[in-house]
Amino acid sequence: MKSKIYHQQNSNNSVVGSDNGCRSESPSPPLSPNRRVPRRQRRQTLFRASSFSFRRKLRYLLLLPMIYASGVFMCVGPFSGLVGWVYVPGSVYRSPEIYWKLRDDIFADNSTDVELSSVWKYKRRPKMQKPCPNSTVTSHLALNGESSALTLSGYLIVEANGGLNQQRSAICNAVAVAGLLNAVLVIPEFEFHAIWKDSSTFGDIYDEDHFISSLERYVKVVRHVPNEVMARFDYNLTSIPTIRVQAWATVKYYNGEVYPMLKERGVIRISPFANRLAMSVPPYIQLLRCIANYKALKFSSPISTLAEKLVDRMVEKSSDTGGKYVAVHLRFEEDMVAFSCCLYEGGRAEKSEMDVIRQKSWKGKFKRRDRVIRPDLNRVIGKCPLTPLEVGMMLRGMGFDNNTSIYLASGRIYQPEKHLAPLQEMFPRLYTKESLATPEELAPFEGYSSRMAALDYTVSLLSEVFVTTQGGNFPHFLMGHRRFLFGGHAKTIIPDKPKLVLLLQDMEMRWEVFKKEMKHRLRKDQKEGESDRKGVMVPRLRKINRKTSIYTYPLPECECIFHLSSNFSTTGNIQNLGALHPTSNLMTSARL
Repeated sequence: MKSKIYHQQNSNNSVVGSDNGCRSESPSPPLSPNRRVPRRQRRQTLFRASSFSFRRKLRYLLLLPMIYASGVFMCVGPFSGLVGWVYVPGSVYRSPEIYWKLRDDIFADNSTDVELSSVWKYKRRPKMQKPCPNSTVTSHLALNGESSALTLSGYLIVEANGGLNQQRSAICNAVAVAGLLNAVLVIPEFEFHAIWKDSSTFGDIYDEDHFISSLERYVKVVRHVPNEVMARFDYNLTSIPTIRVQAWATVKYYNGEVYPMLKERGVIRISPFANRLAMSVPPYIQLLRCIANYKALKFSSPISTLAEKLVDRMVEKSSDTGGKYVAVHLRFEEDMVAFSCCLYEGGRAEKSEMDVIRQKSWKGKFKRRDRVIRPDLNRVIGKCPLTPLEVGMMLRGMGFDNNTSIYLASGRIYQPEKHLAPLQEMFPRLYTKESLATPEELAPFEGYSSRMAALDYTVSLLSEVFVTTQGGNFPHFLMGHRRFLFGGHAKTIIPDKPKLVLLLQDMEMRWEVFKKEMKHRLRKDQKEGESDRKGVMVPRLRKINRKTSIYTYPLPECECIFHLSSNFSTTGNIQNLGALHPTSNLMTSARL
């Protein structure tokens, strides 16, 4: 369809004003002398001309980002090899070179700028909002004896997967969902995974009797589905209807989609169950998560007994610092290095080794066509695990001297003889569960990664300062647990890895410069208080948006446990929050 064209005669009797703003070359009939072009039509002509010009410019504006994106794709995508490698500051692992260059200065400077007893000096206690504003919380949670049994909707079976704390998340969510659906919760099953290689059951890691009794007034828990129910499914667990619930499912979803099926079938199975409940739920459901996490989940006797011994030994070996020590969660195991797709100083041999490990553990996940592996960029954006050497330099730069006792919470370090030596040099008082326990004490835990992680969790929980280096469920749960115990104060160091790798690639840097930078960040952290920005210490309460995890930020909701303590008189002592450590006086002192 042709556009309308409006004509206007200028002073030279030439014709202008087509809709595309171009001059007309063919003569046109003259306008009637008694008729002038209305002002409105002239405005429309000018508007259309300007809009066409704008559209042309807009095309170029849209084209520029596409050209830029194509360039980036060529540089960092699968075609990057065609255009050559471009050096990015911080992308090369040069930390060992920096260390050997600064080594003499590090050992000559053993001044102590950090006193563990006063790393965090609180000018004020965090202002807590009223923790239990809803007076119906207790009535929602408390079961009413026989009357509640008549209204139970059925049996809920869940399968928890992953490592220790991912399973812990699934258990707490299962308790919450059971309370939401008024269901009987069957002790969760643990999925065996080729990566974790742990065949432990619930009872191997947690105290089943304590779990059941702690929840008996809130959620009914049983060890097995009754025989009369299983008979309907030929005593075959796989015949029970399995539901796949969407991730982060809401309360409305469970009430509308899951509850009707549970009422109809009498028993359902949800698998997988990782992250299958939204963080934003009603207060009484949120409190169920808290009770499960901080009261009901107590490590089994073999774990808690050895964990108590390890804590006592760490306190004893830290006598020069008043029994206080630093716990470092170091994720530099072989599988973590492989999964991160980062390279250190092993060259082609290391790359080939990591390729084999990735293929063995994750099959073809890292060989998909859309998967681009760029170790240099991973390092720049902070996705690479810190090495023991880098952690040691950071802590020495912050002012922790070589008398500081450090507990290393970790699996088997990748090439330990090579990577642990510098950290051991900088901090001679470096301990692990293997060095604190005897081989006989550790023998029952060998080959069970979750049980080993439970030991690390407990010793780290009661440290004065906790250092996390890579993220994941372990530090998130631990920081939350420490906030719960210390009234909102996590006492955590979270390295700013993108900034740290830039410092650790500057071959001209002097020790004084590095130390000044570390001290500056430490002072800034202490001044600002708690913040979850990278590179900060985390001492005080953060304003909570419940889109965040209640397992990482448990207050104020979980404070309700203490306000409801009087309601636990028939089910045990609520103050027995040494669920992860049987020495209750340590837990009590942590709350003061």
